[in-house]
Amino acid sequence: MKPEREGIVFQALLLIHIPVACLFTAVSGQSDSSSSVVVAGYNVSAPAGSRVVLQCVSGRMVWTRDRLRDRQRVVHWDMYRARPDYAMERVLDMFSAGDQRIYNSYNQGRVGLTPRAFRDGNFSLVIKDVTMNDRGLYSCNLHHLYCNLYETVRVQLNVTKSRRKQQRFWDGHKAVYVVLLGSTVVLPCINRRNVWTDWSNEEEDQQVVHWDRQTQGVRHNRGDRLVDLYASGEQRSYGTLFLQRKMNISNQAFSEGDFSLSISDLQYTDQGMYSCHLHHHYCGLHERREFQVTVEAPVIQTTLPAKALPSEDKDTSKAESPRVINVILPDQRHHFLMPLGYVLTSFLLLAFIILIIILMTRRRRTKEFNPQSSMRSSRSHSSSEEFEMDVAEVSACSREERRLDYKNNLLKEKVHTSTQPKVIDLDKEMQKFSK
Repeated sequence: MKPEREGIVFQALLLIHIPVACLFTAVSGQSDSSSSVVVAGYNVSAPAGSRVVLQCVSGRMVWTRDRLRDRQRVVHWDMYRARPDYAMERVLDMFSAGDQRIYNSYNQGRVGLTPRAFRDGNFSLVIKDVTMNDRGLYSCNLHHLYCNLYETVRVQLNVTKSRRKQQRFWDGHKAVYVVLLGSTVVLPCINRRNVWTDWSNEEEDQQVVHWDRQTQGVRHNRGDRLVDLYASGEQRSYGTLFLQRKMNISNQAFSEGDFSLSISDLQYTDQGMYSCHLHHHYCGLHERREFQVTVEAPVIQTTLPAKALPSEDKDTSKAESPRVINVILPDQRHHFLMPLGYVLTSFLLLAFIILIIILMTRRRRTKEFNPQSSMRSSRSHSSSEEFEMDVAEVSACSREERRLDYKNNLLKEKVHTSTQPKVIDLDKEMQKFSK
């Protein structure tokens, strides 16, 4: 008996524990989903007594409520044919408050969605009497125009004539369905998130913006609440009347998407961390922007004494005091000549460089266009050498002629001067003559 009782008690505790655990999981999930995520952080410094604006702008929080509501959510199925034309074809589409529209007349009554798709979250495509022409890559596309959400599910459909080849598997990127020819197939596309299945009539109550301020060491969820603003137009300010007048948000915040907080007459007590929380519970938007505000010393502005305006009825009998203009001259007189000397030196150096460049270019041009001078110099050198050779030859010839004349004269003297022959050694005489 005791083991049976213990077993019954254990089962009862287990049955009680399961719902409690599920409830705790749901609550923790809601708290985690509502927790905001920091998307930006800023450091703001401003002098005391000034006015500072903490910028908090988000286009996704603009309240554009659609009265028709039939084109806020839409689902459409497309098919991509691999062969033979490789074309994309729209199968059908359906709006959240409208009937489904089938694009090909051949699919009328054969292809469709359940009418409760946007209530149940089941957007699966039903194809009856499958043919070979139904093969291809199908995509289920969910669009939420209000929340700017886009989701896609892809399914590959293949058709076979053998029952043994029917199968369903995942290839790593998409689901693949191999079905029998002539059968009925359901291509899955299920999304039961509230954003696709629920449309609240009190949409403005699901959009809220609030500002908090926390001192150092305090978490953002433990800070002091400054102001709350709802899309319905309701605004709640916290703290004293002085703080409510000092810190405010524009009344057109949700129509413009500008939730900036303005703080007037900034004081040292206003320092700290300010947080701008944006919550759109319907679309699942939870963002937070943080601002570290530092107050600096006030700016001291020097005030000039007021000058009396000249009166129209002046007393002409009084002599006007002379107006004196004070001109302050620098102590050093050469403060203007030094930069002038630098400028003149630079100009002279530049002119010298330009002159050198001009002379070099002119000399090069003269060498290129007057090559006769070099030819003349070479010719003069060769002519001088030839002239030296000619002078040497002329001197040798004159010596030979003189020798011949001398021999002739000796012969004549031998014939005419004496009757007795006298032997004369011509060689000796010639040597004497040469000496």
